[in-house]
Amino acid sequence: MRGSPVAALALAVMLTLAQVQLAQAFSGQREQLIPILGVMMDQQPIGTVANLVLAFDERSDHQGLAVQFKAFPGRFSQMAQTAVEQAIRRVAKVAGLSTDSWSVILSVPYTGVTIYGDSLSAMVALAVVALAKGEFIPSDRVMTGAVTPDGHIAPVGAVPLKVVAAGDAHMHRVLVPDEMDVADSDWLTPFLVQVSPVGSISQAYEALTDHPLLPLVGY
Repeated sequence: MRGSPVAALALAVMLTLAQVQLAQAFSGQREQLIPILGVMMDQQPIGTVANLVLAFDERSDHQGLAVQFKAFPGRFSQMAQTAVEQAIRRVAKVAGLSTDSWSVILSVPYTGVTIYGDSLSAMVALAVVALAKGEFIPSDRVMTGAVTPDGHIAPVGAVPLKVVAAGDAHMHRVLVPDEMDVADSDWLTPFLVQVSPVGSISQAYEALTDHPLLPLVGY
């Protein structure tokens, strides 16, 4: 995440607010404010928690997945956009869901802030699938990680900084890839924060929502 010093200050103020999370349903559309973990590049990297506004709608046609990234107030880099769209397709495939009628709109509610990288992609994709299933992720849970083509959680960088930021934002559960980036060192888990390493989409979904990704099969 990058932006001007003024935007960074505004972001810092907004991040002190309570993490409010909504799941609204009207005319088939559902909206949710979802947290993501990132790193702000200043004199030295600082972990941060930001919010994205996610809207999901299931259309009557089947013309394919439509993902719109708003360019205002903040915006997404091209890499972030590509990673998010790929992750949505990959998570939906593991869940056995078709994306052909899905419309997804994402926006960054911070003026002048750009979201970079792919570490938000798993969190966003899992939130989209949760809304598609009529479920949602509680506001005190967050994840960092990307999604591989074969449906696993890929390692990302700066996990120790992100875990600290999650603790400062009063997150109670943080999901991280079970395979660490080689550049990351060990860290101390913040008090009252549960750090859960996950390797699969199914593990991550259940840890975030308390619901199984796939229907349980009875015998």
